[in-house]
Formats: sequence, structure tokens, C-alpha cells
Amino acid sequence: MTEKSNRKIGKILAVAAICAAVAAGGFGVATAPGWANPAPESEAATPVRNEPGLAAPVVKAVELGVTPTDGAKGVNPAVAPSVKAVNGKLKDVVLAPAAGGAPVKGSTSADGSTWTALDPLLFNSVYNYSFTIVDEAGRETKKAQTFTTVESANEADAAVYPENGSTVGSGQPIEIVFSEPVANKAAVEKAVKISVSSKQPVAWHWYTDQRVRIRPEKFWASNSQVTVDMKLFGVDFGNGMIGNFNAKVQFKVGPQRLAVVDDLTKTMKVYFDGKLVKTAPVTLGDAEWLSPTGYAVIMEQERRSKFNAGSIGLKPGDKGYYPPLTVEYANRLTSSGVYVHQALQSAWGAVGRYNVSHGCVGLLPADAAWFFNNMKSGDVVQTLNTGAPAVEPLEGYGDWNIPWAQYAKR
Repeated sequence: MTEKSNRKIGKILAVAAICAAVAAGGFGVATAPGWANPAPESEAATPVRNEPGLAAPVVKAVELGVTPTDGAKGVNPAVAPSVKAVNGKLKDVVLAPAAGGAPVKGSTSADGSTWTALDPLLFNSVYNYSFTIVDEAGRETKKAQTFTTVESANEADAAVYPENGSTVGSGQPIEIVFSEPVANKAAVEKAVKISVSSKQPVAWHWYTDQRVRIRPEKFWASNSQVTVDMKLFGVDFGNGMIGNFNAKVQFKVGPQRLAVVDDLTKTMKVYFDGKLVKTAPVTLGDAEWLSPTGYAVIMEQERRSKFNAGSIGLKPGDKGYYPPLTVEYANRLTSSGVYVHQALQSAWGAVGRYNVSHGCVGLLPADAAWFFNNMKSGDVVQTLNTGAPAVEPLEGYGDWNIPWAQYAKR
């Protein structure tokens, strides 16, 4: 047999041997021969994967949601910062002012996937977040982020009257004066709840973007309780201004006390809860200084008050000028200086007969003392038949001279 024939027989026997092995249940073909493809890289050293592989299950990548986002500026301090991990859990979450101070208190969900801050933040502050995320295979990754809250220049504050715990008359409107203009009035009104024990509905009347008053259609019911609950922290006032406080103000209303002054009869009639309790003669403003008509509210009371003609634009030599003096039992009705007070002694003879004042309501001493001691701030004085216009709303509390339909319309 030639050498060429021998090589051919050898190859046939080798192929036959492989076929015999397969027929006998062998796995010679199951293991790819080295000359066909290179062997795959072993996964034994890294059994946990985030990308599909041949030998181990896939662990889903953790999806992270953080509020506020990293590097955010002008963050509303009322926002509730939070961290949420999808396909994982959180631990060691710390949110604290970068300048130092106690960390913000927070709560972690039962499944450990979400952390939410419980405390409000500070204005004009940098905050640092640090936390650890743990994926489903137990691998940990530490994270750190930062954000900055609204600057102090964008804080909005407010002052409220009546004061908390006070007792006022039935004509006293609620007044809120804001430190910054309010563009988003609807949001502010929604954030302030007015509760009245008498169930009287109220309306808001914005005189300016910073001053609003609130009153019912008719005077507050006697002995009612009024609560002004202001949840303004974090409220967007518009134009980048953010409310910086929450407050609750409660005040009580006394009896309905109304003094009706009539220039035709030169008398004052005082009613408590609709019952006439006092009648007294008066002198009002003369032809040069007519007393304003309509409703006014007692703004403040002074046992003795210093009057100065300069406050109403008079100077020495002017008609009607008087030197500085002190009046007794002064009850202010307007910012410009209309009062109910004891008439000067030189005017006592005019009381009940004719008018000699600069617009004020003058009473005899005993009546002035009674009025001062029995009427209170917030009580109402109505003046009739002087021929002068009504008290302007912002001249005091002339809100009651605005028809309800108009008052309640923004």
C-alpha cells in the first residue's frame, strides 16, 4: 500500500472514531473545537451583572430620583426634598445646611426606597445631600449633591390686624399688609383661610398689590370668633417672591356698637346690639371743614391727644389755624385727623346748636367721657346729612362705604 493510501485510510478511521463516540452518547461535538471559535471569557469572577451575559442573571440598574436636582438654585424652601431609588434601597441619607447646623429631619418609606424631608428649609442657604444607594445585589454606591434655596431678597412677609388675642368692634375689617407686591393673588387667597363662628361669608378687597382687607357683607355678628389661618410659607406670590411664614391669628368681636351722628338734629344716638342706649348733643365741622359722611370705624383711643393744626395743612395766619393743644377723650376716625372728642371749652355753647369744628364730632365733657369708656376700637360711627363725601376707605376703615357687590369683586 502506498504512503498516500495509508494517509487516506488514517483520516477515514479518525472520522469514524468521532462518529462512534457521538453514537455512544459522547459530547465531542458539544465542546466546540478550538479550531472553530475561541473559548468565551469566564464569568465566574463576576457573577453579578448589570448587562446581559451568558452565565449569571441580570441585576437591574438603580434608577435614582432626587429633588431638588443637583446644583439647583432658587429652590423654594417649602419644597419637600426627597430621594427615591427604583430597583434599589437607600441608607445613610443626610441633608444639612452647608454652613452648619442640624440636619433636616426625614422619613424613610417602609420598603427603604424613598426618603422625604419633614422639616421646612431655610431661605438663602446652601444644602448638601449625601446618601448611599444599594442595588438588588447589595452593592453600595455613595452619592453627594447640593442645591441653594431662595435668596433673602425674595422672601415675602406680612403684617395682620387685628392682633392675635384681641377683642375689637363689629366694624373692624381684617387687614393684611404684605412686604412685597402680590401678583398671584388667587394663590394667596387660597392659602389664607378665614373662619367665622357666626358663619358669615367674607370677601377680599385688594386696595393695592400689598394691601388687602377682608370683611363680611354686614358688620361682624356680636361676640363672634374670627380665625385667620395663613399658610403662606412657600406660596409663590409671583415675580419670584416666596412667602416665608405661617401664622394663625384669632380675635373676638364685642357687641355691635353703633353711634349715629345726624347733622340735621345735631345729635348722636348710640345703639348697642340695635338697642338705643345713649343720646347726646354734638357739634360738627363748620362750612369750611365739613364732617365726612358715611361709616367710619374707631381706629384708636387716647385719653388725651395732642392736636396740631399743621397736621391738616394750616399754618399761623391761615383761617382756622389754632395753636397746638390737647383734647380730652379722643377717638380717632380717620388718618387725617377726624375724631370724636370732648369739645373745647370755647365750643361748649355751640354743642347741639351749630357747627364750629374742623370736621370732628364734639361732645360735652360728660358725654365725651361716656363715649370714650363705652365705645371701643373697631366700633362704628355713622355720620349723616353734612353734605360732605363719605370717608375714603384708606382714610381709616371706610370699607363699609363700598357697596358689597363692588367690595367682593376683585
